[in-house]
Amino acid sequence: MPVDLQALYPRLIHLMLDTVFVVDREDTIVFVSDACEALLGYRADELTGTPITRYMHPDDLEATRASIVRVMNGNAHCDFRNRYVRKDGEIVHILWAASWSDEVGARIGVARNVTALTQAEQELRFLAHHDPLTKLTNRSLFNDRLATALRMARQQRRRLALLFLDVNDFKGINDVHGHAAGDRVLCTIARRLQDSVQAADTVARIGGDEFIVLLTDVPSEDAVYEMVEQIAKVMEQPLGAEFGEVLMPSCSIGVACYPSDGEDADTLLSHADGQMYLKKRRRVRVG
Repeated sequence: MPVDLQALYPRLIHLMLDTVFVVDREDTIVFVSDACEALLGYRADELTGTPITRYMHPDDLEATRASIVRVMNGNAHCDFRNRYVRKDGEIVHILWAASWSDEVGARIGVARNVTALTQAEQELRFLAHHDPLTKLTNRSLFNDRLATALRMARQQRRRLALLFLDVNDFKGINDVHGHAAGDRVLCTIARRLQDSVQAADTVARIGGDEFIVLLTDVPSEDAVYEMVEQIAKVMEQPLGAEFGEVLMPSCSIGVACYPSDGEDADTLLSHADGQMYLKKRRRVRVG
């Protein structure tokens, strides 16, 4: 007995893990498969007869409308991503494959939930440019921002400054209290540095206990050294009771100002690094 495939098609569509949408020329949903409830939180009967644009994330409407025009002009779009708002208010990221059907006078789309994939991609992009422990900018992104800042400073004849910060005796914290405690101290330093600068400035972790700050809005060199004093005072503040017997370590900060201490990235970085080590040696001699 031959298999009646025509009779099987509706059941196959509703068994699909991806969601099938059929939408008419006026953007009204005329059919949606049962998988829609897992995707958007709505039953099929709740969606049918309503405009599909109602469920789109408002920030993605313009790009989605452009994709709709493309599809209705006869060009299939099989790799379009956008966001929808679920019934519970959560945002879902969707990958679409869609085409226009002259036979039924509607566009047919298959929607796949790629929220987890999108979040993983975003995390990978973040980790490519940020320190995984402190979430600060890493060396790679910092170098890019420094290069851009130097170009702008030359064009606009503006000052900028680098602060090179090293944590004194950090190894002792790891040795006595453990690496978990050391990591918490590094995160505290990162947060204090971030809170001490402007939003346009960049704070980066470039080594185990080394940080660097790029100041792009510098009215004068005196203002830079005032900033260094403020940061030093912030760093001297004791740790909270949750740190137990761990004491806040002191920090040595080296400074380089553009253009007086150098006009290129390597010279400025070397100058700030050298100034920081001079302060560390003086601290050792005094101690």
